Amino acid sequence: MLNWNTIDTVLLDMDGTLLDLHFDNHFWVEYLPQRYAEHHGQSLAWAKREIHPLMQRIQGKLDWYCLDFWTRELGLPIVELKREVAHLIGLRPDADTFLQALQQSGRQVILITNAHRDSLSLKMERVELRTYFQRLISSHDFGYPKEEQAFWHALRSEVEFDPERTLFIDDGLSILRAAREFGVAQLLAVRQPDSRGELRDTEEFDAVEDYATLVAAITAAQNA
Repeated sequence: MLNWNTIDTVLLDMDGTLLDLHFDNHFWVEYLPQRYAEHHGQSLAWAKREIHPLMQRIQGKLDWYCLDFWTRELGLPIVELKREVAHLIGLRPDADTFLQALQQSGRQVILITNAHRDSLSLKMERVELRTYFQRLISSHDFGYPKEEQAFWHALRSEVEFDPERTLFIDDGLSILRAAREFGVAQLLAVRQPDSRGELRDTEEFDAVEDYATLVAAITAAQNA
């Protein structure tokens, strides 16, 4: 159970945390291989055999999240392809209500994402979230993904916050472990990042089941 009276700063991931991960899963697992197959005149199965091993090899590294890398590697205009399925971009239920409650509470709220700046811009076009945050930070700004301690040290030098009075919510367990190693005191995972996917085992981390519960807790802490 979170103690909101001990939280001054809230760090929030974007994809799978505030936004439904269905868009990203569909794009990378299905749509991109389909367009790659069409580009080469090959089958979808061939394209997946070409792309998926590369994805696995660089997972968790900055290149995995870098649209420039994928554009070079695959010879496809990744940003333009993402726009073709951008109608799938959407908020998770009650995420906007949660952000409104945080804003009204006066806490510092920072978006920290591994998403490339072009991907971040595309999503902000579809779902306007900028007004809820003091800062929107991409790990590409620092040159390190959130999985690495270098990211957290760079973040601390860029943004004033006390890790012991900070809550961080992310759907990536390896990222949450990196934040814990850095000293972030309060951590929440996400039980169902993809609305069409299975509920996940978040292992040692408590998980967000729905944001309405967190909104109620914030309100109760303010009224106490």
